[in-house]
Amino acid sequence: MSWPSFYDPERVGTLYGPHTAVAVAAGLAENLPPASEDRPKVLLLLVDPQVDFIHKDGALSVPGAIEDTRRTIEWIFSHAAEITHITASLDSHLPTQIFYATWWTNPEGEHPVPFTLITGEDVDARRWQPLYESAWSREYVHLLEAQAKKALMIWPYHTMIGTPGHAITPALYEAIAYHATARQTPPTFLTKGTLPKTEFYSLLEPEVKAPEEPDGGVNRPFLNLLATYDLVYIAGQAKSHCVLETVQSMRNQFRASPEGMGKLRLLIDCTSSVVHPQIDFDSIANETFARFAEEGLRLVRVKDPIG
Repeated sequence: MSWPSFYDPERVGTLYGPHTAVAVAAGLAENLPPASEDRPKVLLLLVDPQVDFIHKDGALSVPGAIEDTRRTIEWIFSHAAEITHITASLDSHLPTQIFYATWWTNPEGEHPVPFTLITGEDVDARRWQPLYESAWSREYVHLLEAQAKKALMIWPYHTMIGTPGHAITPALYEAIAYHATARQTPPTFLTKGTLPKTEFYSLLEPEVKAPEEPDGGVNRPFLNLLATYDLVYIAGQAKSHCVLETVQSMRNQFRASPEGMGKLRLLIDCTSSVVHPQIDFDSIANETFARFAEEGLRLVRVKDPIG
């Protein structure tokens, strides 16, 4: 298939000013039918398709993400007439959050290095102590272990609001702009992760709920949006974390309506896992998705037809 003339596969994963006007003009020239006429209605959900996750020099670069993104872009071009709407989540962080080194210190006054795990036992033994929200933070690590079955991970500073790493990778942004004008359907961008006191892998809910905060619970408006689509395709980064937790949240919310899982399609060749020196995140993700597939989730590839 021939792609729009503005698209250069070799530029995927490089940082430049998106050629929005060119992409928009190319979309308008396609003369595709408006998305409002689609039957079935197909949503493409892009999870955190941002520079810091995709580019090789990104703050939390995911191996394989450039190739994933190239396939995603070309899938959008190939199926522009069938994709009703594109939604993208944007991981959005501040310098001081519970999963950053700034939040914690040890008795020597040192801050944890990236990829340090902080457990409830560590906090109880005062090996690591919070500098902010002390009572909440001590409770948080225990709730995280009890509810999410994981320890608190300290991450490198990534997708910081106002930095280039927060942006959608340019080549993909151009494809989104192209689709929006070709189908007369503006994209939706969802910000997540700005609440300092909790982690927010899933775009639907934080790891530990903070009901007193505006964004501390389940994103009901997005669930209502999902309900209006017949098929939901999912791609993005990282398979082991934000993609996995987003699908996990959907699965939890769809327990009362099993048909909800049946509309989900994970583009398995458009997502990759974080690499950790000790934890095999990819195996964990694959095992979890295999379980979800038994409950209705379909694992598909870009060469598979829509449906």
